[in-house]
Amino acid sequence: MSRSCDVVVVGGGVVGLATAAALARVGRSVVLLERHAGFARETSSRNSEVVHAGLYDPRGSLKSRLCVAGRELLYARCERLRIPHRRLGKLVVATEGCEVPALERLRELGTANGAPDLEIVDAAALRCLEPDVGGGGALLSPASGIVDAHALCLSFAAEAEAHGAALVLRHAVEALEARAAGWRVAARGPGDARTSLSCLAVVNAAGLASDRVAALAGIDVAARGWRLGFVKGDYFSLAPAAPIRVARLVYPVPEAEGLGIHATLDLGGRIRLGPDAFPLARVDYRVDPAKATAFAASARRFLPALQPSMLAPDSAGLRPRLAQPPDGFRDFVIEEATEVGLPGLVNLVGIESPGLTAAPAIAERVVELLAAL
Repeated sequence: MSRSCDVVVVGGGVVGLATAAALARVGRSVVLLERHAGFARETSSRNSEVVHAGLYDPRGSLKSRLCVAGRELLYARCERLRIPHRRLGKLVVATEGCEVPALERLRELGTANGAPDLEIVDAAALRCLEPDVGGGGALLSPASGIVDAHALCLSFAAEAEAHGAALVLRHAVEALEARAAGWRVAARGPGDARTSLSCLAVVNAAGLASDRVAALAGIDVAARGWRLGFVKGDYFSLAPAAPIRVARLVYPVPEAEGLGIHATLDLGGRIRLGPDAFPLARVDYRVDPAKATAFAASARRFLPALQPSMLAPDSAGLRPRLAQPPDGFRDFVIEEATEVGLPGLVNLVGIESPGLTAAPAIAERVVELLAAL
């Protein structure tokens, strides 16, 4: 098969689907290629489904700016299309007295980033808000929430198709060739069928494989520091009979290694604990039941009644993480590649948390990057 279009989007996760919808909405002819048999089969469907307010990332970074912009676009979309979601709020808990000053620093950063209505509450107010949560105080973020990630992804898929985009499953990209007037994209489909597409532009939204796709296009990913490592996060669910209830997301004060194991709710009211974070060389979604002891010990800092027997293995996800410098922060890579001699190629690499929240804003940024083509 040979077909011409304006843009080929590689990857059918939330970012690829949002990008396909945004491009089709402005009149671009779009073909999206997804290697799996369904959409959002990797990072997009294996996470906590949290809508982040924008508390943590450095001011001015892509992560912080696109998180805040995406949050508002996401909530507006959910309300307009009746996508299941809840703006239930979040508490970042100081579990020890020495952590209380960190709440003020986090409030200042979040406010500077654009997280609205942040409030520090003392221990007594924390007990009134969440009687089963222990701590010396907390930062309350009312704009944080949860969303049905699968329904969100399907809404972008439906919008893309409604505007004429072709969404093609079970097609893995095998070659990207820059040409004088655009790109040739070669993919392998079911039964070893080959597909060749000519297009003006390519958007690499391949998630866990985005460094490999960038390399196919001729990017020296090692030289640019774009080599990805997989970071696995496991989740445990709390038994319904456990004597613990929360009405909000509950996080500890973040540590240098990350946000720490926290308590989240799904739209059915189920409480999950996680994720932890550790490097993984290959895809493996199994959750070791023996980890329940360590999870309980970590989360008991803010859920004092928690016992390992109350936890059951739930799910796991992989994050596409860029190698981090000593300060522990790497921003999203969202770059159009004209400066390296590959015009019309947009690479989205290292799109981990808060990628779900930021997805609508990332899509708008891609539209802007390709506006001149």
